[in-house]
Amino acid sequence: MTEFEFKLDIPPARLAAVEAALRRGMTRTQRLRARYFDTADRALAAQGVVLRLRKEGRQWVQTAKAPGSRPLERLEHNVALGSRTAPLPELSRHDGTPVGERIRQALKKHQSDAAAPELSLVYATDMVRLTRTVRARGALVELALDQGHITAGDRSLPVRELELELKQGPAAGAVALATTWCLRHGLWLSSVSKSQKGERLALAHDFGAAVGAEALRFPRHASGRDVAAAVVATCLNQVLANASDVAAGCIAVETIHQLRVGLRRLRTALQALETLAGGWGDPGEEWKAVLAGVFRELGQHRDRDYLLGKLQGQIEAAGGPPVDWQGALGALPTPAEVVRAPAFQQALLGLIGFVHTPADEAVSAPDDKAPKKFLRQRLARLHKQVLARGSQFTALPEAEQHALRKRVKRLRYLAEFAQPLFARRKAAAYLAALKPLQDALGIYHDEVAALQVWQGLSGHDPRALFGAGWLSARREVHVQACQQACDLLARQARPFWD
Repeated sequence: MTEFEFKLDIPPARLAAVEAALRRGMTRTQRLRARYFDTADRALAAQGVVLRLRKEGRQWVQTAKAPGSRPLERLEHNVALGSRTAPLPELSRHDGTPVGERIRQALKKHQSDAAAPELSLVYATDMVRLTRTVRARGALVELALDQGHITAGDRSLPVRELELELKQGPAAGAVALATTWCLRHGLWLSSVSKSQKGERLALAHDFGAAVGAEALRFPRHASGRDVAAAVVATCLNQVLANASDVAAGCIAVETIHQLRVGLRRLRTALQALETLAGGWGDPGEEWKAVLAGVFRELGQHRDRDYLLGKLQGQIEAAGGPPVDWQGALGALPTPAEVVRAPAFQQALLGLIGFVHTPADEAVSAPDDKAPKKFLRQRLARLHKQVLARGSQFTALPEAEQHALRKRVKRLRYLAEFAQPLFARRKAAAYLAALKPLQDALGIYHDEVAALQVWQGLSGHDPRALFGAGWLSARREVHVQACQQACDLLARQARPFWD
């Protein structure tokens, strides 16, 4: 079976209110004790596969789960084992199922062995689950409040989360219900499952590694809406993975960077693929505005890390004095506060709803049968614009130079989105040709923005004049590097969509 559910993290101060709200109806309380297994080299976890033995009341159930094709969707297979005492896990119980095939793929390196690979206990959970089933917009949704802890060796982690699992009916019903609980109680989406938390606990890691963009996959005969949905789903996977850790308190520079990359890719998709999608509906413009706002707010944290962490060190290494930043920079909301904001959570839920809306329930798009032609035209137009503006980069005003940088990024992401429809090798070569220009423009833009900061700071601390002069002296070097990268692109880039 395929499981589709939202998992919402609960701030401690709201736990009592969430439980009280859940009890305003017929509820059921159940204790769930589970044990999670893997091979010694974590072959299952490496492929996102989870193997669990859980005692539900008096009965043991073995469950295997694996990632689905869309955000928050998982493949799942359950085998009831009766009430015998603590059975041992057996992978063969899932043979002949989609999850069983994922297990087989994860264990390829063990196939030469005559016996099944040995499994060992990695972590365990002990939860008290309060459940209630409700109807929302034609959907049947199970609400489950889990309170308890995860243990791995001598380490323990508390759990407070509300799960909303779609049992039947349209995904829109689950989306609407999740939105209501988020807005009413200040909850936020998390794509980090209990199994992932257990893996991290076993490894003594507070958070996971930053998640980059995944390769797009869809058939070449896919409809326009299918292409748009696949692109949005891929972008959401990157955004949700990193946003979940940031919302939980992660401030790692790379995690915030990858979250911003995911947001930029998602914004490009919403802007460029709206026609293919058949429109985003009434919330579309609001989604775009909210995503842009979160991108900017997180960008302020990234900029400060760059200014104070990297650039100030370079200036001091060049002989510059330390600068007094105290009072020169205003306070910023924490990254966690930015990501937990109700408007952002509502936008994510709405986009997940779009991805999970069946094609036969969606609005038909004018270009629905011609995504390849549509993308070819968009790519050709962007490519031509980049070459035209790039040919005169040194003569462009700063604002237009910055606009070129954004246009190059849109070109790169759109090329990545279109790649499955064309020859992948040619598309990869084109993307490789774009990279030097994108890197050069990125360095130049960062130092132009830094120059403005150091010039402004000089009114607060005259020692900043050294940094302002140092950055000014480097400007022409970066301008020429960008021009050379533009010229190189014009010579080397071969459109793969022709």
